[in-house]
Amino acid sequence: MFKRFTAGFLLAAALAPAFAADLSPVGLWQNIDDETGKPKALIRITENNGVLQGQIEKLFRAPNEDQAPKCEKCTDARKDKPVIGMVILTGLKKDGDEYSGGEILDPNNGKVYKSKLELTDGGKKLKMRGYIGMPMLGRTQTWIRQE
Repeated sequence: MFKRFTAGFLLAAALAPAFAADLSPVGLWQNIDDETGKPKALIRITENNGVLQGQIEKLFRAPNEDQAPKCEKCTDARKDKPVIGMVILTGLKKDGDEYSGGEILDPNNGKVYKSKLELTDGGKKLKMRGYIGMPMLGRTQTWIRQE
């Protein structure tokens, strides 16, 4: 019986890092519009030296809408650049159970907000919070993991 317990414990210990890796926000995410409940885009989150960034890979737009929009309302170096391929999420670092200290761009209005995110549902979803000043002064979107 002790051998079975030891084998089970060793297997669980060996698999623990794999499960922990799944709790990383790195991957492809579909963001959901918090006002309409419809998918807006696919965003790939990557990590470099412990800092996250997110880049738009695809937009979900109505057939009558511009399929390759530019960020006309951006006020920084992204002004008039294509939204597809644009880095919209920068600077997030792990802070306990969440990632904080970053910024997120809303390409629809060109505004940059402070941001933080938290993984939910066992890493299958994340809550992205964009805000001005304090986190309570903002809005939250749910993103769904695609890969």
